[in-house]
Amino acid sequence: MTSIPPTRDGYPADLRALTSLRAFLAVGVVLFHYQLQWDPALGFSPIIERSRLAVDAFFMLSGFILAHVYGPAFASGGFSYRRFIVARLARLYPLHIAVLTGALIMVLGATAAGVRFNAEGYGVLGFFQTLFLIQSWFPTNGEVNWSGPSWSLSAEWFAYLLFPAYAWLAVRLRTRPWILLAIGAAAFVALDAIYVQVFGKVLPRAENSLGILRIVPEFLIGMALYELSRRWRWSRPVAAASALFATILLVGAMQLSLDDRIIVALAAPVILTWALLARAGCEGPLASPALVFAGEASFALYLVHMPVIVAWKGVVAELRGVDSTFRITPVELIGLFVATSLIAAALHLLVEKPGRTWIRNRFDSPRRAPTPVFEAPVDNKGATDV
Repeated sequence: MTSIPPTRDGYPADLRALTSLRAFLAVGVVLFHYQLQWDPALGFSPIIERSRLAVDAFFMLSGFILAHVYGPAFASGGFSYRRFIVARLARLYPLHIAVLTGALIMVLGATAAGVRFNAEGYGVLGFFQTLFLIQSWFPTNGEVNWSGPSWSLSAEWFAYLLFPAYAWLAVRLRTRPWILLAIGAAAFVALDAIYVQVFGKVLPRAENSLGILRIVPEFLIGMALYELSRRWRWSRPVAAASALFATILLVGAMQLSLDDRIIVALAAPVILTWALLARAGCEGPLASPALVFAGEASFALYLVHMPVIVAWKGVVAELRGVDSTFRITPVELIGLFVATSLIAAALHLLVEKPGRTWIRNRFDSPRRAPTPVFEAPVDNKGATDV
């Protein structure tokens, strides 16, 4: 294939392999939640169970992409924090508001109809915490179910607010990326030790309760991976073999159900080597239009799949007169995945893209040309954006 001409640090304008990676990560999170819903007699997949850690890959991917997009401007003094925040709001909020509104309609409708459901996770405080994306900023023992996956958006938003501090450190250590990577790894180890001591769980299990601690080191690790990648230019065979090896190693560790922290560590080389595929001009099938579109719509898939599960189980439970904890059959899960994918594509095309454009046109300065932004997950524990 013909590679796109390099535009920054030897990279093409569009890192399509990383966009496609978002699709795989989002589908992994969806399958993880589906596995919790099907009959245990159908079997258990360690790979699917460990796919919940795709959120950590989303967090690192966010740091990588934002270092790529905004790093040069920050280094040259041309970075605008206001325009950065507007771009980040435009990335997160159209879909976030749409999904949260859908959840509010479901809760109000179920309440009015007298449908039984666990209202504990749908409190007023939780709603406003979710609305303003601060639900993972505090320690808590309660559940916030208004938009379950949006806890990772809350963590992303926290990292965006601190981006100038991240960028300052990355610029100062730009010629010493290994030191930057070591700082990120050391921060992860330290925060993990604290989280284990206080909450009795490893850091990659943090979600609503101080989930921001999870992104703090991983975002920095992603930025370090980008700075490291700038120093390497591999041949196509080396880039392809490295990406394949890193991916097989990660999937193998997932199948063996290795410690969550090992899985997270092995996700970093996957991001690095997949990015270097673009630098070497050998993204191959990972640059296919279908996969790239799936990656672009992955944010919507990530956010909407849980509300679809909740809505389906609620409706079916009422129609059948059974408890909503019933197990979903394989046929139902296939149908749910198809329906969810179609809803995600529609939300991406009809809400996310026009909403992003409207916010940036409305609140960005009309006197300056917009800074190009490469989008990456949310999120992602995911994942998310960038």
